[in-house]
Amino acid sequence: MPNLNNIDLVYTLGLLLGLIVGTTVHEFGHAYSALLLGDNTAQRMGRVTLNPVAHFDPVGFIFMVLLAFGSSGFAWGKPTPVNPSNLAGGRRGSSVVSFAGPFANIILAAIVVIPLRFGSLSHSSDLYKVLAAVFTANLLLFAFNLIPIPPLDGFGLISGFVSDSWYRLMAPLQRTGVAVLLVVAFLLPYVGQVIGVPLNFLGRIIGPVRDLVGSLLLGV
Repeated sequence: MPNLNNIDLVYTLGLLLGLIVGTTVHEFGHAYSALLLGDNTAQRMGRVTLNPVAHFDPVGFIFMVLLAFGSSGFAWGKPTPVNPSNLAGGRRGSSVVSFAGPFANIILAAIVVIPLRFGSLSHSSDLYKVLAAVFTANLLLFAFNLIPIPPLDGFGLISGFVSDSWYRLMAPLQRTGVAVLLVVAFLLPYVGQVIGVPLNFLGRIIGPVRDLVGSLLLGV
């Protein structure tokens, strides 16, 4: 459990805001790209919008709060419905839709970084902390969703570019991917805390990607 005594409330609330807004633009990216490629499933369900309510998942929001306050694991929004058979380009089209979500997070991070990098905000100001938290949240969403484990976008991205034989081999992973993700994200870190061994493998994957992309955007 996080130590609430050591939490910067302004930064924590900024991180929660970043997760909400980041998840909204992420799902919008999926929905809008699918519409551009010929599938209006998400549009018919009111998902081609930047209204956070349309992408709200109550359980996923609870985990957003936990993440913002320092817990391990992951959070999510309401999955965007896509009918791959309607997409132009077949599996390649599906890959574009998969990548559109993380790409939207990078676009948002690139916008938020402008006042952080070029503005004259004090690093101790509340506005700077909130913007920094929103920036970090979107880097995390980008890095996490590109992990190639279904149902994450990284798996969908890779699936569109492999050969048919590899695609047939990968397809069964869609049935077990959620279980693998839950074990890696929640069970292993908990076991690691109990036995005193660091087992936060997601953090080891996400951290370097977040730091690299963040450094490139910040110019450091």
